Amino acid sequence: MVVCHSERNVEVDNSFFKGGYFMENYIDKPANIREGEDIDQQVLFDYLVKNVPDIQGTIEIKQFPGGFSNLTYFIKIGDRELVLRRPPFGKKAKTAHDMHREFVILKALKPVFPYCPAPLVYCDDESVIGAPFYVMERIKGIILRKELPQGLSYKPDEFKYLCEQLLDIQCMLHSLHYKELGLENFGKPDGYIERQVHGWTNRYNDALTPDAPPYTEVIKWLKEKLPETPTRAAIIHNDYKFDNVVLDNANPKKIIGVLDWEMATIGDPVMDLGNSLAYWVEKEDPEDMQLIRLVPTHLDGALTRKELIDRYHEKSGIDMSDFDYYYCFGLFRLAVIAQQIYYRFYHGQTKDKRFSTLILAVQILEKQAKRVIEKSQL
Repeated sequence: MVVCHSERNVEVDNSFFKGGYFMENYIDKPANIREGEDIDQQVLFDYLVKNVPDIQGTIEIKQFPGGFSNLTYFIKIGDRELVLRRPPFGKKAKTAHDMHREFVILKALKPVFPYCPAPLVYCDDESVIGAPFYVMERIKGIILRKELPQGLSYKPDEFKYLCEQLLDIQCMLHSLHYKELGLENFGKPDGYIERQVHGWTNRYNDALTPDAPPYTEVIKWLKEKLPETPTRAAIIHNDYKFDNVVLDNANPKKIIGVLDWEMATIGDPVMDLGNSLAYWVEKEDPEDMQLIRLVPTHLDGALTRKELIDRYHEKSGIDMSDFDYYYCFGLFRLAVIAQQIYYRFYHGQTKDKRFSTLILAVQILEKQAKRVIEKSQL
């Protein structure tokens, strides 16, 4: 059982805000809807009026630009701000993009995990917007992406605290009793690690394009080195990283929300950490890894992967001596996610130009996984 996360009072420090920028400038802002991903405003408005209390006013729909998987829309009706999530267009993995599953876990977690957005309604009637979707309240705040917003800065000790808080909230999630929350059927913890390796291998093979590396050595190592550990069962987010958490706009050292629950399940908490650290590019990492960094884990004060692993061990009591395995798997899984998205772009199923370079990430992640294997004592 993981026991962790004690709140510290953090004073607002005006040194965060440089160059005369106001705090409002750092809030994650929606943009115009991308071509081919429009929603019929009137049809959606009519549905929301019937199914969500206190809907009044005119509707405005925009799209949040971040994310590579499910599509996230900003809905403003009068003074009320909501968020809509729906699957992407084009070919999708069979078990991915389950909007109902995401809605269910938010409903279960919200009373005990205050970082969840409040879910409002789930709709499986595809005549409304062309796909199942759900709507939740918006958590308004700052989301850190590859580079900090212009004018926002952290001192090393401030960013260190933010990294610690990120890890501690993940520990807090892992410590929740999923059976007490009615989530005992939300996943199958027995045999979870082996199923993940085989499942993601199959997903990669299904999404192969002519320019994709085979990952033969990595897959072989993951299958041969399966950890002989007892089942560890916890609620895991499965995509937990800086750009899936929301920071307080008035105090950017404080995390106030956790987003993107589409891959959450009951599984191994150490594997969840391994998946998170696949995104954790340190400033001393090889140059090729710097090219695919998605979040600002290179900043002065950022914890290293080893420091995060040690902190997790300290708080959870879990033996982390075989963590090379979970980090290598995390790199492979991230490559599969990138390849699945690139597959849709390669075959013309999406026009989002961000996806055109994902094949580079797939190739670089294979190199990093091979480096881990070469140095590992497993």
